[in-house]
Amino acid sequence: MLGLHHLTAWDRAASRQCNRINHHRTGEVFALVSRLGDGWVWFALTAVLPLMHGEQALVVSLVMLGTGAVATVIYKLIKHSTHRLRPCESTPDLILTVAPLDRFSFPSGHTLHAVCFTIIACSAYPGWVWVLLPFTVLVGLSRLVLGLHYLSDVVVGAAIGGALATAAVLLFSMLGFSAWT
Repeated sequence: MLGLHHLTAWDRAASRQCNRINHHRTGEVFALVSRLGDGWVWFALTAVLPLMHGEQALVVSLVMLGTGAVATVIYKLIKHSTHRLRPCESTPDLILTVAPLDRFSFPSGHTLHAVCFTIIACSAYPGWVWVLLPFTVLVGLSRLVLGLHYLSDVVVGAAIGGALATAAVLLFSMLGFSAWT
């Protein structure tokens, strides 16, 4: 069985390996993806869904916003209780392309929200999967490539986002909202 120090060493090595592709052009692309993942794409999506899919999509957008608010509270509580420093602070040889939004890394809020919003939107409107799934994967990768998160930060962020989205979709489908029935 692996000890915690082995898992930490593996996590750092994985993050360092992902960061190796962070050179000029690649870094710029991933920096753009990361900035879009700050919330701009998700706020735009909540506005666009009702315009494209009609009034019932307003419920989906509101569920996304409400779940996103809950996700923000949860990840901030975890971040501020674990105080895990970002890889760019603890591994000096990483290339940092963008400044972190805050000091701590665990879990990845970008990945958490991307997975959460993608699951909610695609569960109601499966046609969006072709746009949202690749973007969500790129958001998670951007956090690694840019040296802002460890692999475990991204994996745990995705798991929390997936769990929150699944709970929200199940709750609102049990309540009979037409987007999920």
